[in-house]
Parts: sequence; C-alpha cells; structure tokens
Amino acid sequence: MKRYLRTLALAGLTSAAALMANTASAVEIEYWQYFFDARVKAMEQLIESFEAQNPDITVKMTHFPYADYRTKVAAAIPAGEGPDVVQLFYGWLNDYVEAKLIQPLPADVFDPAKIDAEFFPMVQAMKLDGKYYALPTAVRSLALFYNERLFKEAGIESPPATLDELVETAKALTKLDGAGNITQVGITTGMTAQDHHWWREVLVRQFGGDPYVDDYKTVNYNSEAGLAALKFYTDLEQTHKVTLSTFMDEPQAAFKAGRAGMHIDGSFRIGSLNDVRGLKWGVAELPAAADGTRSNYSSYWVNAITTKAEGERYDAAVKFMEYIASDEAMQVWLDVVGELPAKPSVGMTEANANDPVFGPFIRGLAYAHTTKFADESAQRQEMVDMVGRITLENMDPAESLDVAAKAEQLKLDEYYK
Repeated sequence: MKRYLRTLALAGLTSAAALMANTASAVEIEYWQYFFDARVKAMEQLIESFEAQNPDITVKMTHFPYADYRTKVAAAIPAGEGPDVVQLFYGWLNDYVEAKLIQPLPADVFDPAKIDAEFFPMVQAMKLDGKYYALPTAVRSLALFYNERLFKEAGIESPPATLDELVETAKALTKLDGAGNITQVGITTGMTAQDHHWWREVLVRQFGGDPYVDDYKTVNYNSEAGLAALKFYTDLEQTHKVTLSTFMDEPQAAFKAGRAGMHIDGSFRIGSLNDVRGLKWGVAELPAAADGTRSNYSSYWVNAITTKAEGERYDAAVKFMEYIASDEAMQVWLDVVGELPAKPSVGMTEANANDPVFGPFIRGLAYAHTTKFADESAQRQEMVDMVGRITLENMDPAESLDVAAKAEQLKLDEYYK
C-alpha cells in the first residue's frame, strides 16, 4: 500500500512539474480591438477555443473605447509595446502600412491565390503589391430593421420593397402630439450613423449615379443623380415629415426605445438589439429603386500581425491569425456578433443565407459596394455638414451638395498626392 501511495505521489509530482513546465514555456501574445460588447464576447470565446487547441500559446486581449483606439495603437507599436495581432478598420490599411505598424501575412500560410478564391471579393482590398496584410473574420452590410409591434399596430403587413413604399410606410408609422411635434418617427435618420453609407453607396447608385470614379479618388456625386438622392433623403424630414435627424439624439436609441418604425443599420447591430427586452423586430433587404435597382454598402474590420511580433511571438501570432480567419471562427462571429462571414463557404450555406435575421444582410453582399476611404471620419463629416446646411441653415440642396463635393475632393487630393 505504501509503495502504491508513493507511486501516486510521484506521478502527481511529475504531472505538476509537466504542467508547470508547459505553463512556463507558453508563448503569450497580445490582441487589441476596440470595445464593442458583442465583439469582446465573441473574441473571448474564440480565444478560449484557440488556447484549448494550442496549449503552448496564451492570448491576452485588451480593448479600448473606439475614440481612443487608433491613438493607442499608433503610440504603442513603435515603442515595442502593445499588440502582436491588431484589429483595424479596412479603410485604415494604407495608413497602418505606411506607418510600419503591421507586416505582410506570410504567403506560405496565407496564399494570396487561395484567399482570392475563398473569400468574398471585397477582401482583396487588403492586398498590396500581391501580398495580403490583413484579413477579416467577418464583413458587414446594411439592411432595414423594422418594429413588428408598430407595423401591426399601423396595419402594415410587410416591410417596404421600394423607396416609394418606404416613404408611404414611414408616413403610416409617424405619430405627432397635439402640438404637432413628432413623438414617433416612421424612419430614423442621421448621417452620423449609417446613413452616410446609405446615401453614398445606395441612394446615389439607385438614382443612376456613381458616388466616385477613378478608384474612389475622384468625387462624382455632384450630379443629377446625387442631387436626386440627396433630395430624397432630406425630403424625409423636410417634406414628408416622417423623421427628425435630432430625434432622441441617436437613431439606434430611438429604435431600441420602440419610438421608431424603421431603422437602417449594419449587421453588427443584431447582437445589441437581441439584448433589448420586449423589442420585437424584423429585418428586410434595403428597399429597391422604382426600376428594381438594388445596392448596398459593405465594410469590414480586419486583423493583422503587427511589426512588434517577432520570433516565437510572430509564429504564435500567425497561428492565431489563421484560426480567427477560419470557417469555425466566422460562424462563431455570426452567432455572437451578427456580422457576416467573410467567406461564401460559411455565409452562403442554406441555413445562413435564408435565416430570417442574417439572410437579408448576407443576400445584400451580392450587390454591395465597399467605399475606399482616404479618411473615413473626415469624409463622413462632409456628409453630416452637407445635410446640416440644408436642414438647419435652409441652404439649397444643390449648393450644399456642391460645397460637400469640393471639400471632400480637397481631402482626397491631399491624401493621394
């Protein structure tokens, strides 16, 4: 019996020593992303799965508020600190490469030809000089969210299929108090949210134009089509009176509060809407133009290996990048965050493409456009100011459109010179 107990004890010591050795030899890498609750939850789940499959690697996640994120990244990596794998918006790629914050993905693991074949084509914007620098786990598109309870209350059987139906549906959903003030908007509006994408890549195209030419280096929305699209958008508030851009300060807040009948937003909003108790909502593809023309906007956040990652941390970062760009990771991201898989092999399965919630977004990828931004926030601000001059200063829409086009072109010229 003593010999047996001694054997058990020695075995226990041996196992403990092995465990301590494995822990001591584990490589730790750091992953950074901006804070968005559903994204953090999804990445926690992915890290747990990755570490279970790779017990010799640990991943430490750090996240920051969106407003501080780019500044933190730009300061940390040149100092040899911060992330080994970093999340960035697709429109920031050139800036990150020029600042030497990220390095190319190794072609022996991330074969460019294989990526071209297996991912949605929009991902090819992450390729420079034949090399991929970043890859997404998921992509985004827009769709029309609608409040099912308010639709039923107004006697509306289905979401609008065309832009004309959108206006009429919004009228039926709008409510006023005795003084004529809007207490419930038919549709939310606000260029600070996703409407600048809806106007730029969807409405301008549906009215027969192209928002940019010369690979997004030249503004082209200062046209008859652009003006018609702008008037359609501003008429929702000024003529049809079915919305207020200042209603409850933020479009998504009005929809979450049950004070908006319809709301255009990205697929990333699904997770947070699921958490709103008592809110019953549905999703439909964006309304088509009268002639059936459809368009959508697609964007994505990507992950990249930073220039800080070297030696064994680099090898671990490559393995982690490979995992978070896998089919398994994409399905987790879809289920937890609501953002769409970056590969048709996941997104276009029968279950996902026909899902009542995810399906409209996924189908929208077939006719989506991805804006190549020089400075996304500055270009968005031009759209905000363009509408503000009309709704707040009573400027003629054609004049405001011209001001916006000239101002944005100056920004593009400065960036690309």
